[in-house]
Amino acid sequence: MIPATTFSGKRVALFGLGGSGIATAHALIAGGADVLAFDDNPECVARAAAQGVPTGNLRQADWAGLSSFVLSPGVPLTHPKPHWTVELARAAGVEVIGDIELFVRERAAWAADAPLIAITGTNGKSTTTALTAHILASAGRDAQMGGNIGRAVMTLEPPAPRRVYVVECSSYQIDLAPSIDPTAGVLLNLTPDHLDRHGTMQHYAEIKERLVAGSGTAIVGIDDSWCAQIADRLERTGKPVLRISKRLALTDGLFAEGGVLKLAKAGRTKTLASLDGIGSLRGQHNAQNALAAVAACLTVGLSAAEIQAGLSSFPGLVHRMEQVGRAGKVLFVNDSKATNAEAAAPALSSFERIYWIAGGLPKEGGIEPLRSLFSRVARAYLIGEAAPAFAATLGEDAPYEISGTLEAAVRHAAADAARDAAAEPVVLLSPACASFDQFKNFEVRGEAFRAAVYALEGIRPIGGTI
Repeated sequence: MIPATTFSGKRVALFGLGGSGIATAHALIAGGADVLAFDDNPECVARAAAQGVPTGNLRQADWAGLSSFVLSPGVPLTHPKPHWTVELARAAGVEVIGDIELFVRERAAWAADAPLIAITGTNGKSTTTALTAHILASAGRDAQMGGNIGRAVMTLEPPAPRRVYVVECSSYQIDLAPSIDPTAGVLLNLTPDHLDRHGTMQHYAEIKERLVAGSGTAIVGIDDSWCAQIADRLERTGKPVLRISKRLALTDGLFAEGGVLKLAKAGRTKTLASLDGIGSLRGQHNAQNALAAVAACLTVGLSAAEIQAGLSSFPGLVHRMEQVGRAGKVLFVNDSKATNAEAAAPALSSFERIYWIAGGLPKEGGIEPLRSLFSRVARAYLIGEAAPAFAATLGEDAPYEISGTLEAAVRHAAADAARDAAAEPVVLLSPACASFDQFKNFEVRGEAFRAAVYALEGIRPIGGTI
């Protein structure tokens, strides 16, 4: 845990008592703050109180006596309207911050030189964060990973000069961290997302830009117009900018040529690393993730050899194009995290001959956005509530069956793929749907897929993700 010592002796209110909220409350208490915590859910309040967190109704609190208000990132700050606690805080002139801001202040107080790599973007944040931390750890660095991925940031080890922090930041967290100042700030990409919470794409982009604007070095993917404009704008202010691109050959920055990652500077180009043969980093989308991780690791002093070793040993993330096993030449891939069409596109783009398991609780638009990738689908196995609608979309563009259940889909897909003459047929769970019609969440769905694969004859389990 990181005790929030910069709040010692101060009266601090906190709203949002999920896992990270309770962790933040404990960090404040450990740092000597006088905490008053609350949640709209009485069960969450009772659970926090049972764990020693002082609780009370913030509607009845003396806001004039508070120095700070810590808000859970899951609670609306601006749109569709500020949460009632935010309105009370602002009326009283109390700052509204989040757990990332607490971390930033502790780092500034105790180890301002401790390298901090902060990563954001619409897509690829988690893979890039995990990959960056893995490369650092494999090179012998004390790498602490948290934030929007895995561990709440205040549960990490306290700041120390040689300790490197790799923190995934959502737009919600950035909005609550006005002092964020990473050594290397990474902005991967921007596409419309969370506009119900940010109002407009312009506002969403402005929030994301804050992370790289406050960084020592801004690492920006320039394959979309929003980020390209941000990179140009930052450079005009004198900010050091390192551009990355998965599709453009840059004259200054990092770019990918196939699986080869290159660095260009002043018109001269050299090879830094290669992704060839690394199953956990297959696909163009992972080229961008890898470029960002490489750029961040270069910024904090790693060598090209250390970076290549880390890339080669990266196991990937569970439920994100996870290589589950093989049966002969058939590869089984768990991409349960793909809960909409946009999220399923990278997996469908990464293989040539796919036995596709799709369906669940449908999202708006269904699989129509994936139509250009249907030619890669040898056969589709449709499950859950979305099966009839997906069948109608596939029509005559790809063969399909309505399997109904995940277990049946795995059995049928495995049998069909085994008869395929292709070099590497792939049985791919990439549902393009939420899981809630048949499973508690996408993790449970992915685990069910893994179990169904392991139940097949002749399966050789493998580790790592694509």
